[in-house]
Amino acid sequence: MRVLQLIDSLEAGGAERIAVSYANALADKIEFSGLIATRKQGQLLSQLGNNVSYLFLNKKKTIDFRSVFILIKFIKKNQIAIIHAHGSSFFTAVLAKLLMPKIKVIWHDHYGMRSKESRTKNQILIFCSIFFSSIIVVNLQLKEWSQKKMFCKKVTFIPNFTLPEKGSQKITTLRGTKDKSIVFLANLKKPKNHIVILKAFHDLNLKDYDWTLHLVGKDYEDGYSQVLKDFIKTNSLENHIHLYGSRDDVQYILSQSSIGVLASTDEGFPVTLLEYALANLAVVSTNVGYCSEIIEDEISGLLFDPLNESQIKKQLLKVVEDNWFRSIAAENLKKSVLKKYSKETVIQKLLVLYENIKR
Repeated sequence: MRVLQLIDSLEAGGAERIAVSYANALADKIEFSGLIATRKQGQLLSQLGNNVSYLFLNKKKTIDFRSVFILIKFIKKNQIAIIHAHGSSFFTAVLAKLLMPKIKVIWHDHYGMRSKESRTKNQILIFCSIFFSSIIVVNLQLKEWSQKKMFCKKVTFIPNFTLPEKGSQKITTLRGTKDKSIVFLANLKKPKNHIVILKAFHDLNLKDYDWTLHLVGKDYEDGYSQVLKDFIKTNSLENHIHLYGSRDDVQYILSQSSIGVLASTDEGFPVTLLEYALANLAVVSTNVGYCSEIIEDEISGLLFDPLNESQIKKQLLKVVEDNWFRSIAAENLKKSVLKKYSKETVIQKLLVLYENIKR
């Protein structure tokens, strides 16, 4: 079996992490595992295994024939049978299929907000689904959406998984008191909803108890991040809430933390929760997307409605105040994640899907 993972960038996002994890995990399972980034490279390139064939297309526009021909050349040279296209890279995959009809295209939908969107907003995607052999989704809401709206009706839910960082570094030292660090791992953009956690941190006066909040993720230097910076400055929280931008040593950062938070108003399947679990963190999370399936009960973590600020404060206060609960919840969530979302379990489901579409 010879499979290519296709992704638009290698910046540190959820879909990008999964594309890299799949390429790495498959390298030891199939004849050929490759990965192509179409538009941007990024920090995740350093996480790609040496046994994964890699190419950067440097695509400049929506229909870029130069990049498509480079892709076709790579496919022919490596005798690729399946293009596994993640997120918005589906369009490039379909262009390749039009020139090489025998290629099978699997589209992988990671975008949790799509389940609330109309056909009109996804016209190009829906039309292109004529050329998909199968669709993979990361939660059951997305599965229902695809089955109703897409031409391709072969839709499979496969959960995400995460792998340890390759050559894990130790660069970033978190500021503040040891064992009193809350980490929020997400790029600074909608729908990650950072502001509600900042407000809860402030309203609960957590700074007075030596707690610190650490935001780790790309800062796009836009209105979204400016709101966060203004809030921090206005409330004199500069010594207690810290922004780090994108980092290459996420595992090391998590190892210095006690609590992991996620507050998105929409999610697909958050790899962040798996990373928190494997780092043995207590978790306070939004209840959207697949989050409530990962955190099944209160002995594994605490959930909240991301639009309910009083509920957010209640859950955050509980996990901050109760050291015993933090320890038990972290242990239980880690056990659950290792059992249900291990690399072996997920990759076996993926291989079955690949085999079925080859027939």
